[in-house]
Amino acid sequence: MPENGIRCGQRRDGGRPPDMSSHRQIIRATALAVVAFGGPALLTSPLADGPLSQTADRSSHWPRFRGPDANPVSDNPDLPVTWSKTENVEWVADVPGVGWSSPVVWGTRVFMTAATSEQRMKPPSLGTDFSNEYIAELRKQGLSGGELDKQLWARDREMPDDIVISLMVYCYDLKTGRRMWEREIYHGRPRGGRHVKNSFASETPVTDGEKVYAYFTDYGLFAFDFDGRPVWTTPFPRHETIRDYGTGASPALHGDRLFVLNDNEDQSYLAAYNTRTGKELWRTPRTVEPVRKTGWSTPFVWENSLRTEVVTLGPGMAASYDLDGGELWRVRRMGGVAIQSPFAWNDVLFVTSGTSGDDNKPIVAIRPGASGDITPLEPETRNTHVVWYDRMAGGTYLPTPVLYRNALYVLYDKGIVSRHNVDTGARVYRSRIAPGASAFTASPWAYNGRVFLLSEEGNSFVIDAGEQFRLLGVNALDEFTLATPAIAGDRLLIRTQSHLYSIRTRR
Repeated sequence: MPENGIRCGQRRDGGRPPDMSSHRQIIRATALAVVAFGGPALLTSPLADGPLSQTADRSSHWPRFRGPDANPVSDNPDLPVTWSKTENVEWVADVPGVGWSSPVVWGTRVFMTAATSEQRMKPPSLGTDFSNEYIAELRKQGLSGGELDKQLWARDREMPDDIVISLMVYCYDLKTGRRMWEREIYHGRPRGGRHVKNSFASETPVTDGEKVYAYFTDYGLFAFDFDGRPVWTTPFPRHETIRDYGTGASPALHGDRLFVLNDNEDQSYLAAYNTRTGKELWRTPRTVEPVRKTGWSTPFVWENSLRTEVVTLGPGMAASYDLDGGELWRVRRMGGVAIQSPFAWNDVLFVTSGTSGDDNKPIVAIRPGASGDITPLEPETRNTHVVWYDRMAGGTYLPTPVLYRNALYVLYDKGIVSRHNVDTGARVYRSRIAPGASAFTASPWAYNGRVFLLSEEGNSFVIDAGEQFRLLGVNALDEFTLATPAIAGDRLLIRTQSHLYSIRTRR
């Protein structure tokens, strides 16, 4: 029988692919024990010689997916621009299990989630075309219809009957990489399946500096204090996702409210929860446009010059809500696959959607104060509240663009990057990043006049933040990577399939 209580300091390590290290040290504690101090270190020693930069500690927080403004940029001049497995690595920590949630940071604490298992989990595959190639192979064998789908499903899905998992919340020390505590919030068979490119722990937690809130869509919201003590739990029922692709939308935080977007095949909704108690404050049902109803986009709380609103991307549409759940406006003709996250800059909202195969895969820029249906009427590309709408500029599938130095950098999953004028949407350039670089899931980030593009193979391609495409270098970790990194002061935190790296300039 599944165990639903929170366990402290217990885990199962079989979620690691077989080629990864199997040496683990288990921290055990009682339900309210504090293991934040004096626990064993689960990391390697620094990997390069030389003293670390003596720059004063900066008060820097990275409390949510893609950072405090949902646009991962920094003006810290001490952030590293080159690294490898041995260059500018402050520490590297073991991360048990599998999860594609990003790290979040408050002060000296780093939080992440993962799913572990004593059984071997199905490993992810590189790129987004691997299913198409496999289908072509099966068709050559004479398979079609149900038999083809059965073979594809067996290869690309992990279902509840296949595995037993533990869902984990981890806390690491930012300065040393030591795992301070870990909490198991669920043990048993997963409540739904997942595509092998997804994980059972893809939702990024969020923190307000007092508590960390871990969200697992099919299980609930879980609040912990910074010493790992459970504060409250709000359980959720499971909803079907299309073809058991799994879940991935992270929560958003504003004041004493947590916002959760759950676009699924049963009944999509946006809901708000009290951060002190976990009590649901309201729930607004959502109607999405196409037949496909499942989405994976993280909502964005937009504090603009006129009001504060919760912006969401769903299949076929983007919609915004007031803080009490009332719909404010809607844009139709968005992409049918909703994974990218909205964000804002200089009082303008940017929403990207779709895959390369969608008929509509727009990027849209929106000014504050909109109401009702603000979709531009074809062939128009703007109106009173739409600054610009480019029907074909999106289609990034997985990455969300980054806005840096008055330019929008759009990374496409198959290894193309484009730069756009932020005021008009006009494309400045479009270029293949590098030969052989064709698989990207993590969103780009930017600082120090550079834009960083992290491939699934663990290579960070560094391009100049200028009018022309210019590849400056490649920083290789050579580990499978899907999670979007975090920036904490003068540190860059990169989560790979097996590890968490603290990248920091050495002087």
